[in-house]
Amino acid sequence: MPSRRTVLTATMGAAASLAVTGTARADERGLRSLLGRMTLPEKVGQLFVMRVYGHSATAPDQADIDANLSEIGVRDAAELIAEYHVGGIIYFTWAHNTRDPRQIAALSNGIQRASLSRPRGLPVLISTDQEHGAVARVGAPATLLPGAMAVGAGGSRADARTLGRVSGRELRALGIRQDYAPVADVNVNPANPVIGVRSFGSDPDAVAALVAAEVAGYQRSAVAATAKHFPGHGDTAVDSHFGFPVITHSRALWSTLDAVPFRAAIRAGVDSIMTGHLMVPALDGSGDPATLSHPIVTGVLRGELGYDGLVVTDSLGMEGVRTKYGDDRVPVLALKAGVDQLLNPPSLEIAWNAVLKAVEDGELTEARIDASVLRVLRLKSRLGLFDEPYVAEDEVDLFVGTRAHRATADRIAERTTTLLANEGGVLPLSPRTHRRLLVAGPDPASPSGTTGPPTSVLAAALTRLGFTATARPTGTTPSAADIAAAVAAAREVDAIVVGTYNLTAGSTQKTLVERLTATGKPVVAVAIRNPYDLAHLPGVPAVLATYSWTDVELRAAARVIAGLARPRGRLPVPVPAADDPTRVLRPLGYGLSYRNGPTA
Repeated sequence: MPSRRTVLTATMGAAASLAVTGTARADERGLRSLLGRMTLPEKVGQLFVMRVYGHSATAPDQADIDANLSEIGVRDAAELIAEYHVGGIIYFTWAHNTRDPRQIAALSNGIQRASLSRPRGLPVLISTDQEHGAVARVGAPATLLPGAMAVGAGGSRADARTLGRVSGRELRALGIRQDYAPVADVNVNPANPVIGVRSFGSDPDAVAALVAAEVAGYQRSAVAATAKHFPGHGDTAVDSHFGFPVITHSRALWSTLDAVPFRAAIRAGVDSIMTGHLMVPALDGSGDPATLSHPIVTGVLRGELGYDGLVVTDSLGMEGVRTKYGDDRVPVLALKAGVDQLLNPPSLEIAWNAVLKAVEDGELTEARIDASVLRVLRLKSRLGLFDEPYVAEDEVDLFVGTRAHRATADRIAERTTTLLANEGGVLPLSPRTHRRLLVAGPDPASPSGTTGPPTSVLAAALTRLGFTATARPTGTTPSAADIAAAVAAAREVDAIVVGTYNLTAGSTQKTLVERLTATGKPVVAVAIRNPYDLAHLPGVPAVLATYSWTDVELRAAARVIAGLARPRGRLPVPVPAADDPTRVLRPLGYGLSYRNGPTA
């Protein structure tokens, strides 16, 4: 790695003052001096955060080179930086950026070398979506922690803070300095297809407390947290990846529900806030998505809520932001609205040139561009990127996936598993009376591509606890033959554990559970994603909710099933009845305990 002095020299003498003076005032002078030396194309580049395919900054696999050429017009990350001067790069599993920790660290260092070796080169702000639970881009052997709704079920601010600290420490060791987490949306719609278990829950005050705690944890590890998706994505039945959600809350309701966690994040000093591609007519009647709305971004977020930090868009490739305007107008309108970072446009060439042209034509002033670039530079400085842009590749194992971090994840998960039904005291099961277990159900793909499959993980965990558990995956839409085979296998065991994943009234998963229950054997249903599955399980004596299907939650559920851990989670959302959504089947805060009965 180049020395610290070399890095500072590469980022110009003005930037060197950032690491020398040690005062905020001098830092600001240095940043403004640095800004004054930048060309307009360099400034425009700093506003973009872009994907790039490949495990290496300069030597990706040929398939990734081909994908880069097709989508971006460059071969690799180094060429991306040289061509567009991008200020940030986002890592994705599907872009083959996150094979393993040492590779990720090497990729991050390669990206920084490629940028800092250029004339007036600046460090790159590398980001990802590491929410944990249902959304995780960096997988095992990195530590995977419970997701937001699981943490909401645990209800511990200390756990949320610890999650942010542990996750942040590992991300920083990999060269990732900005995490698009936590989700600050209040999930009040059980049919929400895009947020759901990514939210801490439906109580705005509880969500606010956990958001603020997680923000504090991340920022204690010198990783920028990002509260999302402003002004609130929790009450919609439309996925903004594929459609254009409309939030019909009144302004008064928005202020007492959706806005509460964002206010808390701002009070906690959150480094960045992500906009949502959704319309809120009560805040802006123009029909524009919030990402492109000056009344929402500048009027509400910056004006009313007093936020002066970095504002980043959600991905500009999502349908929710592309329904009304073309890809050339979206980035320009986002900047006019008041955002700072433009995330992952479908065509960087179109977006970058559109912003450049808007400045040259006078639609955007260079002063407006400077304001956002300065926010980007301030964040890079605050995160120490001008001082220490590189990570120690040979020390990754000292910080990532450590035994202490994994043990912490297990302890947090154990406080989140929620017992929703236990008729006749079916749980806990004992190997002495129910040694032979069948574990059936779906095996949804791992969020990170490195854990699971769920039935095998659960069966293996139960076997380690003294049972003889056999996994029989049946899929999310089991066929009649799958169901018949599972029922036949059930006749040979003492009890049945069946996972469910996003149950609906007409789901064949529901048929599977009903047929297994009809065998007369004790049945334990484990809702491995949505706790709302409970509404479709009226005849099942025992039901647990784990809020995600990654290994850490499933291992915790196994310990609860075996009675080695007491169920301590409480519902962070109410569960409505299947036949009448206005009737509450299980209220917010509900949860059963082996010792004391209901905890709510």
